[in-house]
Amino acid sequence: MPFDEQKLSQAIAALRDPANKRKFSQTVDLIVNLKNLDLKKVEQQVDYYTSLTHPRAKKSKVCALVATELIDNAKEVCDKAIHQDEFDAFFKEPAKAKKLAKEFDFFIAQANIMPAVAKAFGKVLGTRKKMPNPKAGCVVPPKSNLKPLYDRLQNTIRVYAKEIMIIQIPVGEESMDDKTLKENINAIYDGLIHHLPGEKNNVRSVYIKLTMSKPARLE
Repeated sequence: MPFDEQKLSQAIAALRDPANKRKFSQTVDLIVNLKNLDLKKVEQQVDYYTSLTHPRAKKSKVCALVATELIDNAKEVCDKAIHQDEFDAFFKEPAKAKKLAKEFDFFIAQANIMPAVAKAFGKVLGTRKKMPNPKAGCVVPPKSNLKPLYDRLQNTIRVYAKEIMIIQIPVGEESMDDKTLKENINAIYDGLIHHLPGEKNNVRSVYIKLTMSKPARLE
């Protein structure tokens, strides 16, 4: 269910206006305003993980929360590895946990120490929707090889609407060419439509925007 080619081209061109240029490659977000849903009903909430057709240029940072069985592999594979023995420091200093949550995109946890992970990080990561999530494969057995999961997370995004009627999804960076951006936008939107109970009847409006630009309307 792709967008009209001309309309999508015009929207991307609007984002590429020189007035929007910054000193870094801004993220391109797809924003979908929803309607005719009751998010208090679990069956009408949206919460799933999917993969982009083309990986984002920006690397996702992954932190592992593990015990002795996985610490060596986690240090080798992930951007940061925190041993269970260090959890108390984050529990006692919420500011330290908040800094961690801001720095990393995904958190992996060793399954048999999830109670300790929840105690130390649950309040901070939970409110930021970053708790290790089994739907994304981020709760792992003690004898796992984390490399395949780490690689998959580089292309993984979460599509989420459980509290407010807006979904905002990073679909690429402005450094990507138009064709690549279009394919990511169309694929993610098509997947979302099939997750909504009323499909397009649950969509009020659709926009794309850069990190620091005004939104450009698609539908």
